[in-house]
Amino acid sequence: MSMFPVKLSISANSGYREKDKWIWCGTAVEEPGKGFHLYASRWRKDYPMLEGYVLFSEIVHAFSPELEGPYHFVEKVLPASVDPHWDSRMAHNPAIVRRNGEYLLYYIASTYSTPPTPPELIKNDRTMMFEVYDEIRIGLARSNSPAGPWKVCPHPVLEARKDNFDCTIVTNPAPCVLPDGRIYLYYRTNTPGGARIGLAVYDDPEGPATRFDQPVLETEFQIEDPFVWHNGSQFEMIAKDLNGKTTGEYHSGAHFVSDDGIRWKCTGQAYSRQVSTADGKKITLGSLERPQLFFGADGTPKALFAAVADGPGGFSNADNTWNQVFIL
Repeated sequence: MSMFPVKLSISANSGYREKDKWIWCGTAVEEPGKGFHLYASRWRKDYPMLEGYVLFSEIVHAFSPELEGPYHFVEKVLPASVDPHWDSRMAHNPAIVRRNGEYLLYYIASTYSTPPTPPELIKNDRTMMFEVYDEIRIGLARSNSPAGPWKVCPHPVLEARKDNFDCTIVTNPAPCVLPDGRIYLYYRTNTPGGARIGLAVYDDPEGPATRFDQPVLETEFQIEDPFVWHNGSQFEMIAKDLNGKTTGEYHSGAHFVSDDGIRWKCTGQAYSRQVSTADGKKITLGSLERPQLFFGADGTPKALFAAVADGPGGFSNADNTWNQVFIL
């Protein structure tokens, strides 16, 4: 029986925040006997939230002895390459999985060589931002410990393909480790009809990959930010509903199931943007995105990590963003 939909509650002083930074994404693993390692995206706050991430996002490591936090900054992890490497200027969308005792940290990245557009001009001149965005690819860093150090794969593990449905961009990496050790890497791409979800299969984390020539989720489901896992008998996915037509609520979470990881069925809503606060109030978060589940040793979900924002909704209307931990 599915655990979804779940009702979410915000505990006081939980999650990961930085006062002078935009915080987004958030993926966590446990180091038994020590605590919890969180990998999140952050970037400078003098730039608008959406425009700034494309030019300045970096992936940082934070830590907490408790699952719900609060998490505190430890170090910057990515970008780690020097110019003019493909991933030397921005890194975003971290997603961590454990496979055969090794930790695999997937991310998106890009680079640029010209000076970035000043913050006071970028909303009216997005030329450079779009050029950087169009070069985004998916990369991989590997470590034997959730605390690092990380060895960055020198080449992207997934790129856009010419003359195919994923010719524009590959983003939102969602790795799923199968019981046999293979990796199903799901990703989002944009098409004139909207977002689609693609799939690449890996025997080795660094490739080569076997790519599907058709999306596994078509534009009838307008979703992004997939998170996929194998529950021992079937695949499950939660994702952001881009237009509200899948779940009935704009930007809430959708839940899907699949027997083979290729053909998916939507079961309904996974969670709502309306959440409870510590004092019992109901609030609607401006954003609740990039959902990432944390699983206990018994294989059941114990917490949902998500990027959230205040305000009435929309990136341009947020004053603050952070990674929120919802204990399930």
